[in-house]
Amino acid sequence: MVLPFVPLSITFDDIKYSVDMPQEIKAQGVAESRLELLKGISGSFRPGVLTALMGVSGAGKTTLMDVLAGRKTSGYIEGNITISGYPKKQETFARVSGYCEQNDIHSPNVTVYESLAFSSWLRLPANVDSSTRKMFIDEVMELVELSPLRDALVGLPGVSGLSTEQRKRLTIAVELVANPSIIFMDEPTSGLDARAAAIVMRAIRNTVDTGRTVVCTIHQPSIDIFESFDELFLMKRGGEEIYVGPLGRHSCELIRYFEAVEDVRKIKDGYNPSTWMLEVTSATQEQMTGINFSQVYKNSDLYR
Repeated sequence: MVLPFVPLSITFDDIKYSVDMPQEIKAQGVAESRLELLKGISGSFRPGVLTALMGVSGAGKTTLMDVLAGRKTSGYIEGNITISGYPKKQETFARVSGYCEQNDIHSPNVTVYESLAFSSWLRLPANVDSSTRKMFIDEVMELVELSPLRDALVGLPGVSGLSTEQRKRLTIAVELVANPSIIFMDEPTSGLDARAAAIVMRAIRNTVDTGRTVVCTIHQPSIDIFESFDELFLMKRGGEEIYVGPLGRHSCELIRYFEAVEDVRKIKDGYNPSTWMLEVTSATQEQMTGINFSQVYKNSDLYR
């Protein structure tokens, strides 16, 4: 890379996040003053490892990512977050991290190159000279395969300019030109067909292979998309983790873990492991089988 960066890990221990109880819930006779959205979550994300953050709607995926990224300005946060062993300070963390929103906002009247140049001027240190900056932008465009679109106008979504998939890659590039060590991505493949999602995932994999730490929330991925991740952080409704560990080749580690739990139905041949794991760990299944998957995980070797 033209500009060096320090690979960093992010480790979090017993993260709890709560908000004041909404008035409409209080009106139903609930006595608690706070609503807990994350219930003591622990884990870590490492350099060069692509982690999928998954769970059913309401599990707290985006909430956890926002807490770790320092984007929650209201509510109550407890627990420890460290960056490569040092306590996290938001002022410095903001300089080494990037966040790709699910819904991008790009200026429609500029080119791809101009979008990246603008981001780099705002976010790279002042001591980076103009020629280095240009070389770095070119390198980032190469990384996310945007070089052929260098002079294309961004345009308006669904009207003109870049396609949805190209805009997703531009969103990633806009963060990459800030030279972050840690990147959070909120549903980078949502709204894309299989081919477009594969192109975006290739750009994400290229980013990870530079040695950066990348975490993506992901919703209903295809088998191919799911198995392009290295590790899985799976949450259940209510803000608890139920699997944090490697996926393995063809998701073998994940399948082995859940099939070893008593009363969990085996996966059928050719069935999508990401769909299967959400089905067998659903709240309905927990009630039917009496299994608390959060407790099962906390008693497992993975947690220890």
